[in-house]
Amino acid sequence: MIDRLPSGNHRLDEILNGGLLKNSINLIVGVPGSGKTILSQQFAFHNATAEQPALYLSTLSEPLDKILRFGESLKIFDKEAIRDGRVIYEDLGQVLGGDGLDSILDAVERYLKELRPGIVVIDSFRAFQAVSGDSTSFRRFLYGLTRLFGASATTSLWNAPYSPGQALDAAEFAVADSIIALDIKHVGARELRVLQVLKLRGSAYRSGEHAYRITDGGFSVFPRLADSLVESTYQLSSERSSTGIEALDQMLGQGGYWAGSTTLVAGPSGIGKTLMGLHFLFRGADSGEPGIHATFQENTTQLARIAQSFGWKFEEPGGVTVLSRSVVDIYIDEWVYQLLDVIKKTSARRVVIDSLPDVMTAASDPARFREWMFSLTQRLERAGVSLMMVVEVPELFQLRRISEQGLSHLADNVVLLQYVQEGPELARAITILKTRALHHRPTVHRYEITEKGFVLGDVLSMTP
Repeated sequence: MIDRLPSGNHRLDEILNGGLLKNSINLIVGVPGSGKTILSQQFAFHNATAEQPALYLSTLSEPLDKILRFGESLKIFDKEAIRDGRVIYEDLGQVLGGDGLDSILDAVERYLKELRPGIVVIDSFRAFQAVSGDSTSFRRFLYGLTRLFGASATTSLWNAPYSPGQALDAAEFAVADSIIALDIKHVGARELRVLQVLKLRGSAYRSGEHAYRITDGGFSVFPRLADSLVESTYQLSSERSSTGIEALDQMLGQGGYWAGSTTLVAGPSGIGKTLMGLHFLFRGADSGEPGIHATFQENTTQLARIAQSFGWKFEEPGGVTVLSRSVVDIYIDEWVYQLLDVIKKTSARRVVIDSLPDVMTAASDPARFREWMFSLTQRLERAGVSLMMVVEVPELFQLRRISEQGLSHLADNVVLLQYVQEGPELARAITILKTRALHHRPTVHRYEITEKGFVLGDVLSMTP
């Protein structure tokens, strides 16, 4: 089994199948400002020991004092580690003299013998190519440097300001055992930072682009939620989850939805979608099933006012927790890991997402959103967590489609809320369009919203 070098971020280590390979050459590439230096320092400080210190070598691209000055603002930057010699910074830019790259090889060999580091960072490696003169000299330098690191059993990280496309053509690509590419993409008016593993010799890894943020705590990475179809069997619950609306439970065949199922509630603005979700959550809390209201529409204060008008309270032990997030600068995978963490922390058995179009805005494209949605519903179903998804539709009357994203096939149940015009007045109507493995009555029922919440009425005739 190959030993690994952890990053200090457990989700990045998930992507790397445990971390970088020890005693290997690793290339970190990315456009300027993507965080190459911060990621390298995170690896260095996390793995440095007194017996095998981390050696950080700057070159001609950025002065050493500047790297140190900005590094000190990070929580991962441990001044005590520098004072006691676990992390050592040196400036290779001063070594580059008349002998060119040969002087670099001599300096590196000397550092390896004297310090015996376990990890060596070179930032930036591309500066060597600029002073090499020609490609032949640069390749000879690469060969010599690779032999030095191989003989010393040292893990090295080389930073280079290449785009992912440029990295594939670089000479360093051939000798690197792993390549991590950092990029900054523009989605509309927003920026999205993504990390991708281009190469990890002799090891599996999580493919695709993974979102990340840079904070004062270093790199926070959010692996792309893209689960393949799980073929293994699992136990489905035979219990029912009450909707919190007695008459609706009767329409569903005396008991509500199957526990652990996914329900899609669609309807226009003001029809009562959020209230239906709250009925579902607070009935679960009364039955010993904690719930989460994940919202982009209202903040906690606004939701508390709505709940209080119906006699409900949030954040009580074993009750309903609010996960409120603005749609501004949201990463779809960052948010879903926040949701999964809260589910685990609260032992939630019911979740309402209000609403899905807000989540769609955070996805880079419709295909990515469908992939994400499939993965989330599959995870929650296997965990026995009931999910209700709210979708707002533009039509007030006679809805012709529920969603342009093809979401209804992912749902076990589909509930349609709509307005019906009765002379000068508007009535609210509910229809159960779909229930998987359940008998239901596909009729159109009038309902009203009173101080008690949803109150179902008689059957409506939809004949024009």
